[in-house]
Amino acid sequence: MTPVRDKDLLLAIDVGTGSVRAALVDMRGRILAFRAREHEQIVRAFGWAEQRPADWWAGAVASIRDVLAAVENAPHRVLAVAACGQMHGIVLLDSAGDLVLDTAQLWNDKRPAAEVAAFAAANDTAVLWPLTANPPTVAWPGFKLRWLATHESHALARAATLLMPKDYLNFRLTGRRGMDESDASCTYLFDARENAWSGWLADRMGVDPALLPPVHASYDLLGTVTAQAAAATGLLEGTPVAAGTSDFAATLLGSGVSATHRGSDITGTSTLMTAYAAHPVRDAVVTNMRTADAAWAAFTILDAGGDAMRWARRVLHRNEASYDEIVALAAAAPPGAARLLFLPYLNGERLGAANARGQFFGLTSSHEAGHLHRAVMEGVAFASKRNLAVLEAQSGRMDTIIAAAGGARTLWLEIKAAIYDRPILVPKEPEAGVTGCAMIAARVGGAVADWPDARARFCAFGADIAPNPAWRDRYARQSEVFDALYAAGPALWDRLDALEG
Repeated sequence: MTPVRDKDLLLAIDVGTGSVRAALVDMRGRILAFRAREHEQIVRAFGWAEQRPADWWAGAVASIRDVLAAVENAPHRVLAVAACGQMHGIVLLDSAGDLVLDTAQLWNDKRPAAEVAAFAAANDTAVLWPLTANPPTVAWPGFKLRWLATHESHALARAATLLMPKDYLNFRLTGRRGMDESDASCTYLFDARENAWSGWLADRMGVDPALLPPVHASYDLLGTVTAQAAAATGLLEGTPVAAGTSDFAATLLGSGVSATHRGSDITGTSTLMTAYAAHPVRDAVVTNMRTADAAWAAFTILDAGGDAMRWARRVLHRNEASYDEIVALAAAAPPGAARLLFLPYLNGERLGAANARGQFFGLTSSHEAGHLHRAVMEGVAFASKRNLAVLEAQSGRMDTIIAAAGGARTLWLEIKAAIYDRPILVPKEPEAGVTGCAMIAARVGGAVADWPDARARFCAFGADIAPNPAWRDRYARQSEVFDALYAAGPALWDRLDALEG
């Protein structure tokens, strides 16, 4: 497309686990207006996690209207729209475009554990790896569909199309059904060699290939804003909408991760440690995702990264303390939190010890709230360091880690720099996912020629955060205790589970 001269704004939408955010971004990456609408997870049992797609759309409508109202003549100035979103949440539409189920299983829903185990027992997953580029896990939508086939077959029988969360917003905006390469690559239904759906793998998984929508590059034109969506959101009818990408891929793109010697720490609800690669990386606890710029991201995931801070805020303060107040309490506590450790496995693990639990270790009556909050922040970093070591064993040392998303708070970054023992580089724009979406919108609208052009315009960095030598030495000793505590956990977690029996 050739950009229209007076179209000088880009609309970015991010449907996350905690909120839907919308932003108006100019052609140099400056966020001119930003709004968010929160939504809750529905947890009906341990290991379950759901949300209502209708809540995502309601949040998107409200936040889009808010940002359009904040900038003069905004609807007429928007060149294009691009959305990103939380991964793996299965949204099923029927042939008429209605939701088959009111709720969607989320990325952190562990229900398909039995389906994963049965598939792994019946198939040589190591032989399948060149096709899947991933180990089987409860996160993948393919296994969530297998669970539905067993437990809610009547609903699955009505389904016509599988979408991911951002695809549902795109459908409500354009009436078009599609998925981008990034989300598709993490379904266990995708051929990583051909960059296309695998009919053979779908058959092996017991999934109807007719459910799988067309796959697009992130910056492909999916469609345009319909009259109905325009009336709801305030956007102009006919505004171009890109296929978009996952929130993870958008954050990698917007934070400038584009070289093998740079790693990435994205801490939102979860913490993703990532190595940028030309090809998938093979390891039992590493997963691979197609990036928005057609490379690969080899990553590990800690399901409770920022979610651990959210949990502590709720439990210790009934959500009445702000995150700034919590970080101030943690900053007043000494490094090492007075010999207090926290295992942040509040939601189990996707890979590794799937039955893992959270734990404070070393707790005494002398510890106060600040110690607990600091231990939570340090525990996430210790767990992430374990994952970083796994990645580097396959991809080589990453000299610098780029940090993005909600975890880019100064104290937490200082803790991570010392625990990882390498500099942390922070994008000037902390909302890197929004930046990534804006870059995609700029491409679909023809405002940039290619990804290098987009990076030159949209990506900039602040100063490095170097490791504090005194903290680094203390944390090096403490991480050994953390690793030993983790190694001792699985047998005890199994015994804990057995109590319920």
